[in-house]
Amino acid sequence: MKLSKEVVLGSVIGLSLVLSGCDQGEKESLTTPKNEKITVVKNADVLPYLNIQEQPAKIALPFCENKNCINLDIQTLDTVDPWMNQWIEKQQAKVIQDQIGLKQDMSLQQAINAYVKKSDAWQAQLNLNKAYELSLYTRIPYQRNQYVLMQIGVDSKQENVSVHERYYFFVADRRQQKMLTPLDIIDSKQQLLMDQIIQQAYQAWLKENNSQVQQKAPKKLYWGQADWFFDQEGIGLHFRSHEISKDAKQLDIYLTKQQTQQVLKAEIYQHMF
Repeated sequence: MKLSKEVVLGSVIGLSLVLSGCDQGEKESLTTPKNEKITVVKNADVLPYLNIQEQPAKIALPFCENKNCINLDIQTLDTVDPWMNQWIEKQQAKVIQDQIGLKQDMSLQQAINAYVKKSDAWQAQLNLNKAYELSLYTRIPYQRNQYVLMQIGVDSKQENVSVHERYYFFVADRRQQKMLTPLDIIDSKQQLLMDQIIQQAYQAWLKENNSQVQQKAPKKLYWGQADWFFDQEGIGLHFRSHEISKDAKQLDIYLTKQQTQQVLKAEIYQHMF
């Protein structure tokens, strides 16, 4: 699985957006001219097309009279699945909060309001302080059966610090209507093997960082709640720059398809690959 550093997936996998027809398990009876009844069973394992549409998020922005106004550009996705739409907004709210150090249960609008408030507070400190800038864009680069991978990218400028192409990954199970963490998908009997794969890659990555990062970084990488992604070749974990330790580089750990099959729960692997 060779995902580019920029990530990874933006255009990589855009393409397998082929999903399926309707999720109906009911039986339909067709009556022939001779009144013979033929029973047709639709595939109960098939979910509706998401029919993904990109669009600006429906949010309320603050009124601004001066030239130094906050700049917010929040692009979102709309699908035919109401649960997916709510889930997408929830993850977008988390990402926006992460830019200002918050971790609360907020709606997208509440997260926007908190971001604006933080920007206002910064501007109030000094007349020369510029309002925050935030651009957030959302994609579904890959999906397979009920499993959907979402990528959220962030560009921002806050308190004279610019961030470009910071990426977040989320995986949803549409059938169960829940978000999946690495611990949700790994076979409990294979967690030790998974940990060995992760720690080996982590130690190799540590050597690529400077001595200060090596001293401050944890001796062992905790991965159970990490961002993860998947494509036709296997799964991977994503740690953003500065996430593991201050000044640390980005870390992406890729498992081969063979490793992926070894560590994943059998029923998940069957439907994900």
